[in-house]
Amino acid sequence: MQAAPAAAPTANPYGLVPALQQGGIIAISVFTILVLMSIFSFYILFTKLMQQQKIIAQGRKVRASFWNSPNLREASTKLEAKSAYRAIVDDALVAQDQHGKLTDPIDQHDWMANSLARSQGAISARLGEGLAFLATVGSTAPFIGLFGTVVGIYRALIRIGASGQASIDAVAGPVGEALIMTALGLVVAVPAVLAYNWLVRRNKSIMEDLAAFTNDLHGYLMSDGAVKPRMGGAAPASRAAPARTATAPSEPVRTPTTAK
Repeated sequence: MQAAPAAAPTANPYGLVPALQQGGIIAISVFTILVLMSIFSFYILFTKLMQQQKIIAQGRKVRASFWNSPNLREASTKLEAKSAYRAIVDDALVAQDQHGKLTDPIDQHDWMANSLARSQGAISARLGEGLAFLATVGSTAPFIGLFGTVVGIYRALIRIGASGQASIDAVAGPVGEALIMTALGLVVAVPAVLAYNWLVRRNKSIMEDLAAFTNDLHGYLMSDGAVKPRMGGAAPASRAAPARTATAPSEPVRTPTTAK
């Protein structure tokens, strides 16, 4: 006696795809918007991380060899073109050359400080590009998903009322599918908020290092190279430098911060 043929597997009537098919243009539009938000959020995250890492690596080079150069113009050649530290040095050199050309000169300290502050502000603005989008996604994605849920529940209730069935099996499916949109909104919003907070923290650390470098550069230019930082810690005991005299000023030691 032959066994009866197995019944063909039926398609799953629940899930994301049925919810989109039954939700119509509104559900598909909400889903598309959330997907685009997620894609752009991760794109901004990875591009900003690469940008920040490039500046952090340049800062290590500055601490390693920049201040050992005999003059500022030669030191600037050790920095990568179009990097943040190179832009500050180039702006400082331009400001130094332009100060003597002013028909109504101002104090050189003020002129240099304003020029360096403007350069530093431009770098801060570039580092902050894209972060507003992450903040917008983090604050609006849950509400966009909630909008899809409200519309989905409304359509589900209309179908339930038209069919005249109010049992749990008739209500749970359509309402559960509508709640998928709320879950998608949270999935998009949470990574965006975490990325925003992380990038802002790293930007703050980077700007602290740039501010310290700008201050050192200002002192170097205003003293014709006599004042510059000594990077690193104390020398080993076997190679320790001779003790300074009471009248010799000590060099400042810069303790760098590292973005995490």
